Amino acid sequence: MAPDAPPALAVAALAARVEAAAAERDGRFLLGIAGSPGGGKTTLAAAVVAALNERRGGGAAALPMDGFHLANASLDRLDRRERKGALDTFDGWGFLALLRRVREETDHTVYAPSFRREVDEGVAGEIAIQPAARIVVVEGNYLLVEDEPWGRVRGALDEVWFCETPSAEREARLIDRHTRGGRTPEAAAAWAREVDGVNAVMIEATRSRADLIVSGTTGEVLVGD
Repeated sequence: MAPDAPPALAVAALAARVEAAAAERDGRFLLGIAGSPGGGKTTLAAAVVAALNERRGGGAAALPMDGFHLANASLDRLDRRERKGALDTFDGWGFLALLRRVREETDHTVYAPSFRREVDEGVAGEIAIQPAARIVVVEGNYLLVEDEPWGRVRGALDEVWFCETPSAEREARLIDRHTRGGRTPEAAAAWAREVDGVNAVMIEATRSRADLIVSGTTGEVLVGD
């Protein structure tokens, strides 16, 4: 079960907050939304981008980190396929380089990879960050991790929120996601606990580095100004 978008009023308040922060900076504004697997960060990011585009008549874009999953062939070669989604199963340096391009290259379209769950692989160049995108909302699990090169990601973003959702709700969403992806209910539950759950321990420990902690269900600001 995919998470429902937070209530419209809460999302509108978050969008207004982003607009105000972006107005204080020159150039393109990069907002990060971090959080654990199943926490609702993708849904929250999409809702905030949609609200910004309604308010601004365009000018906001979403950029997920998931396009930087290593290819399954690479994971097989590295013997990491059974931990797909862990920190070392992403191209962190490539992701960081893209963030720098998005920041600096505002006179032409910057293309970014997406991730397709139906094929469990990244798709090169599917996301287009147009020159008109004044605000880019970047979402992913590891935006606040301090290990190299991820520790440099925080500095490449203007502001980072942490999307917080109770662990039981996250696990239920993950089991449903993995079941719909073709795993048996037993295998889906095992992956949610033994792979996603292990990753979540690392990710939840990074929440103190966020500027705001936002509820992944209500959209309310839980911690922050």
